[in-house]
Amino acid sequence: MTVDRSKLRKRFEDIRSLTELLCAPLAIEDHVVQPIEDVSPPKWHLAHTTWFFEKVILEKFEKNYTPYDPTYHFLFNSYYQSFGERWQRQERGVLSRPTVSEVLAFRAAINERMMRLLDTCSESDLAEVARLATIGLNHEQQHQELLVTDIKYIFANNPLMPVYRSEVDRDTRPPKKAEMKQISGGVMCVGYEGDAFAWDNEKPVHRVYIDDFLISDSLVTCGEYMEFMRDGGYTNFRHWLADGWDHVQTEGWRAPLYWTDRNGKWQMMTLLGLRDIDPNEPVAHISYFEADAFAHWAGKRLPSEAEWEVAARSLNTGLEHANLLDDKFFHPMPNKDSFLGNVWVWTSSSYSPYPGFIPEAGELAEYNGKFMSGQMILRGGSCATPRDHIRLTYRNFFQPEKRWQFSGIRLADNLHK
Repeated sequence: MTVDRSKLRKRFEDIRSLTELLCAPLAIEDHVVQPIEDVSPPKWHLAHTTWFFEKVILEKFEKNYTPYDPTYHFLFNSYYQSFGERWQRQERGVLSRPTVSEVLAFRAAINERMMRLLDTCSESDLAEVARLATIGLNHEQQHQELLVTDIKYIFANNPLMPVYRSEVDRDTRPPKKAEMKQISGGVMCVGYEGDAFAWDNEKPVHRVYIDDFLISDSLVTCGEYMEFMRDGGYTNFRHWLADGWDHVQTEGWRAPLYWTDRNGKWQMMTLLGLRDIDPNEPVAHISYFEADAFAHWAGKRLPSEAEWEVAARSLNTGLEHANLLDDKFFHPMPNKDSFLGNVWVWTSSSYSPYPGFIPEAGELAEYNGKFMSGQMILRGGSCATPRDHIRLTYRNFFQPEKRWQFSGIRLADNLHK
């Protein structure tokens, strides 16, 4: 495949610029906060995504390569054992140095060197440089989503409850009543097939058998989730998996993350500040255990990832109806009926390799494959996912107790009970 250098340069510039724009509303002090291990300081995201291009591409292909700062390879490696020792994940927030300005200078320098490489590398190297650059850019888009969710967690843990951006116009119409749609089963093909970019864990295309099933054409709303709460959802062990019930007890869960009961009125912390909960918008920031418990309470279940993908191909209304990062709401919105955007949907499927899975070549074999244990699959993207990053075959994954991502519920059911 012929590589268009100018298009690759433009995409590189656009994605790298967006990461810094997402940090623009932050104060310098916001860049270094790490409330929990899962949340990385914004400064670390800025540095790590830059380290990736230097370590994975420039070190291999730049003539007379010299590292920008050798200590950065230790500080900003994430989890790549093949790249050597690294700073501990839970200690990223103690790194007052390098400063934010020094990290931005690092970004600018590596951007310049990458742009030069994209212009001047030999034709024999170009295909591999372009492949790795495309991986790096998609990797950066993942960190753009993490930036949004991490900033929200950082602000939510500040008693001043800072506002990331001002309130936006909202659709105040009540959502249409959710309907369970019948989807025909059989032997189906799932997984990514095509010439565009996709992660190794989305491939290869393979056949699965699914029975006919039902799936909701709408996401579960905050109002519906409140009914579960009012009906004792967090106090009745019968709805919960054993591990989930343990988390309810030990973590004191009584509502989704960011919800707070203020004088008998439920409010939530958002990137738009603290505000009353809109019962019409999709519920977000719940764990797999909460999603499964709600489904059990509702007399339904969560879809498998194969069911979700098959249904999405049939019912998805398209990206033009989706609420994604580019729309700059940074929050789930009502009346967005696409299977893409708003909130990631927990599925009942554990994260495991597809039949015939082949990891990415070289050091990047660590990117996805080594996490295929103890995690659950989410599908569909969220209000923090870049529009040109999501697709129907995209497989996200987290441990079942995690709640800081924009994760929610789409119900499914058996056709014949």
